[in-house]
Amino acid sequence: MLQIGDQFDHYQISAHLAQGGMSDIYRAYDFLSGKEVVLKIPNRASIGDPAQYERFQRELEVMRTLDHPAIQKGIGSGQFNATPYLVTRLVTGESMREWVQRRAPVPAEEAVALIRKIADALAHCHDHEIIHRDIKPENILITPQGDPVILDFGLALTRQAFRVTYANLTGAAGTPDYMAPEQIEGHRGDARTDVYAVGTMLFELLAGHLPFEGDNQMVVMALHLQGNAPRLDREGRDIPAALAAVAAWALQREPGRRCPDMHALMEALDHPESVDVRILDRVADPARTTPFWRTPVFVSVLMGLVVLLVLVVIGFGLQAVHR
Repeated sequence: MLQIGDQFDHYQISAHLAQGGMSDIYRAYDFLSGKEVVLKIPNRASIGDPAQYERFQRELEVMRTLDHPAIQKGIGSGQFNATPYLVTRLVTGESMREWVQRRAPVPAEEAVALIRKIADALAHCHDHEIIHRDIKPENILITPQGDPVILDFGLALTRQAFRVTYANLTGAAGTPDYMAPEQIEGHRGDARTDVYAVGTMLFELLAGHLPFEGDNQMVVMALHLQGNAPRLDREGRDIPAALAAVAAWALQREPGRRCPDMHALMEALDHPESVDVRILDRVADPARTTPFWRTPVFVSVLMGLVVLLVLVVIGFGLQAVHR
């Protein structure tokens, strides 16, 4: 890890901002431009891992492509001592996760305004054939002016992306609390996958809690597969039924029933009365049947078996190495 005062290429490290599983993020001074920037440098372990390194290269590609005020701008990239790095503009603010914990539940008008800005940025991504696939408050900054800025495109799906992606032991890429059912099932996803994540954040802002909560990640993923988030207009706050219908439309578990894209979601946020509120009756109907393979018990057992299988394979591999 670099230390404050170290020089990396033509940058001088001024602060260590964050450390992830595959990279370190620094605040740095650019001697060439005379400006402060953000450096994202992969750690040595990720450079040796094809999946993690491909994720970093994909993020370089994405950051070069996108240009939107609500997306952290990629300034450039380079290589120093055989180590690739990404340079982005410096954005100040607080994590949306901290913002949500401090302020949620948020008044409907404020929540809609924030979510619409995020949806507009993601529409820009989708127009450039880029799907984020890991939208969550931890990957969004809120500036002092109250504007969101989307970060971290390491899981983004691009037109040129290879099949290799970062995944947890279930084979699903993303963060369980905000993952669409198709992601949990291991599919690559499309624009509707990001719509689902944005719908989850809209629900969280308005209700003050997530639509699906459980004791562990497997339970949460099983609940996403089972469907039926609570009706927002029955959450004990003054949330209009029309806005609750917008959230329910974005949170439909079947992609074919879900809001089709970010442009449609923005239109619904601008004119919630245009969304059929009867969707709320379908969501709240306890008689809706769930296929047995999507019930929490079945999914939890299946995921447990997958994890056990992976551990067994790893165990055999270790035994082979020591022979």
